[in-house]
Amino acid sequence: MASTLGWIATVLFTVCYIPQIVKTLKTKTTDGLSVWLLIIAFIANVDALCYATLIHQKPLQVKYSLALVFLFLCLYAYWSVRNKRP
Repeated sequence: MASTLGWIATVLFTVCYIPQIVKTLKTKTTDGLSVWLLIIAFIANVDALCYATLIHQKPLQVKYSLALVFLFLCLYAYWSVRNKRP
């Protein structure tokens, strides 16, 4: 049961970034989006991935690795939309 809950949390925490990426790219606006939130979350996930690796927790390693990918995409979308503003 614990393993199942861990994997469910992994999936949910990972996909939570997708709506923001889609919204930013679709609306071409970053209004209301805090770049500092994304940067701090990125740093926190790097730290947490190191921790998960040290304690050999595969679900957490997957979650933090995927979260880093999606946070990178959020940051990329943020800066690409910001740089195209007139």
